Amino acid sequence: MHFDPRVQRALREAGLDADAVADASDRVAELVARDADRLRSFFGAEGPYYSDMEMAHSADAIQEHTTAEVDLFTHGSDLRGYLSLDGWGVPVEDGRVLREDDGGESVVVELSLGDTVNDRVRFAREREEL
Repeated sequence: MHFDPRVQRALREAGLDADAVADASDRVAELVARDADRLRSFFGAEGPYYSDMEMAHSADAIQEHTTAEVDLFTHGSDLRGYLSLDGWGVPVEDGRVLREDDGGESVVVELSLGDTVNDRVRFAREREEL
């Protein structure tokens, strides 16, 4: 079960039985795994990548990264991993696809980045998308 006890109680009070709560929990895990696959695919191609990350050494609103690789794992509703950008890296604590093109390819994604960044950062393959 991937819902904490309060969420489980609220779902039961909303009328879901234990089986429905378990089914919802399983569906959350499926959706997280699907998002992880989509994020891996987005970062699977060669760069450049663009982000709206604030960088101490840049006054630009949009950063260009010549390389980006992501290593993600999921456990229930958690999506975690590590993002490597141009020779440095940062932990990933969550992520999602924000926008897709007509063919279903991810155009803009967002990652919640951990220590040293501690922010949600959007990434795109085209500068204009940000």
